[in-house]
Amino acid sequence: MEADNDTGISEFPLLGLSEELELQPIIFGLFLCMYLITVLGNLLIILAVSSDSHLHTPMYFFLANLSFVDICFTSTTIPKMLPRLCGLLVLVSWVISVLNSLLQSLMVLRLSFCTEVEIPYFFCELNQVVGQACSDTFLNNMVMNFGIVLLAGGLLTGIFYSYSKIVSSILGISSAQGKFKAFSTCASHLSVVSLFYCTVLGVYLSSAAPQSSHSSAVASVMYTVVTPMLNPFIYSLRNRDIKRALKRITGVLVM
Repeated sequence: MEADNDTGISEFPLLGLSEELELQPIIFGLFLCMYLITVLGNLLIILAVSSDSHLHTPMYFFLANLSFVDICFTSTTIPKMLPRLCGLLVLVSWVISVLNSLLQSLMVLRLSFCTEVEIPYFFCELNQVVGQACSDTFLNNMVMNFGIVLLAGGLLTGIFYSYSKIVSSILGISSAQGKFKAFSTCASHLSVVSLFYCTVLGVYLSSAAPQSSHSSAVASVMYTVVTPMLNPFIYSLRNRDIKRALKRITGVLVM
């Protein structure tokens, strides 16, 4: 039966990761634990940075902002911006993100959708929503792909430039042990960054293949759930200053 064209579609049923009933309790428990770890870990980082005056530096400010962004990935809140230059950089990143989201949303509103709009995802991924449209999506795909290339290219360029400066500084360390520790930390950081960008690009670059919907949904778990959960451990909880601040907070809470 041919699907009817309906421009008044306002709901997109999400099919989730699996329709097998026996797997749903396991998936629920796993995602609940990951969400709680994400929120708790990132809140501890934000609390430690904001409560300890020794951590009021640009580096820890950005770590706190990363924690905040990770919480926003799974819930909603409002950022708290400190030092002027750092605040401006964070503001620019938020403005670009909001404008991109607004543009993509407005582009979706111009589409008409068929009555069969089930999405084999656990959230409304943009490329999956666009793929459900009955009208021409060429312009949407062009704008979406252009945004991905522009944002991902700009961010990756900034990351590579930053790490080139970091590596040059590490090479200037005289202690072999110090170099090993610094490179070990950088490797952990780059592992999480690579996991995030590789899965995001993989999901969007493979969106043209319908058979990849389920595998893309599984891959999207990596950048929406796993990386926000890992970031507190990789970027902050291994840091000596953060550990000291958390011990101080823990002592106050116990008392």
